Amino acid sequence: MKSKKNYVYGSFACKTDIGKVRLTNEDRAGAFTNAKGNILLIVCDGMGGQNKGEYAAQVALDTVANSFLKKQRFFNAMAAKSWLIKIVKDANRLIYKEASEKPELKNMGTTLSLALIYEGTLFTVQVGDSRIYELKDNQLTQLTDDQTYVNYLYKTGKITKEEMATHPKRHVLINAMGMSPNVELDFKSYPYTNSSLLVCSDGLYNNCNLNAISSILKSDDSASQKANEFINIANANGGSDNIAVAIWEAEK
Repeated sequence: MKSKKNYVYGSFACKTDIGKVRLTNEDRAGAFTNAKGNILLIVCDGMGGQNKGEYAAQVALDTVANSFLKKQRFFNAMAAKSWLIKIVKDANRLIYKEASEKPELKNMGTTLSLALIYEGTLFTVQVGDSRIYELKDNQLTQLTDDQTYVNYLYKTGKITKEEMATHPKRHVLINAMGMSPNVELDFKSYPYTNSSLLVCSDGLYNNCNLNAISSILKSDDSASQKANEFINIANANGGSDNIAVAIWEAEK
């Protein structure tokens, strides 16, 4: 696969799994390329129960992915940035509107973590606590910040990093899609130089430590094989939640 100006070679894969504890799978993952060879990875972790989270996650993924696939081209990096921000906000409004109008969908929401490779730039969008990791020069880096109450407490010096793992409110989000008509999103951009990417839900990183994540991404396995390995190791370590992964494997 290649972009128009800066050639990008590699492969992608995505997979979700219900895990070992949950009764339904509310995670969604997607990996796509458009006509110009731009790469989109997205993971949404739905919330709300009784299939509402599943629906919210699907709406978010479909809204972004369908627009991306229909996009003929981005004229420049600024146009790509504008599209990203607009489409995520459009998805949020759609989720909020349906939740407001349909009693059976009340209080539904979802996280959204998205990576877009456009020519020589990597764009990320973050809402919630799914994550984006980059493997670059054999170093694993978390590109996103968890938008959670415990991360806020840690960053403001109220608790230690060790206390985060056992805090009673460690699963409380302070941001999610569909909670209000307007969403606060964290948008970032980085130079892209043929690194590999992993977008995942908390069902993966809570059941798969950083050493294991790094080892799998560094292996010579295909993107599809790595997706299966992530699912398998998360389930072997308890499968305490739904698991979603989307991988871009840069050609070595």
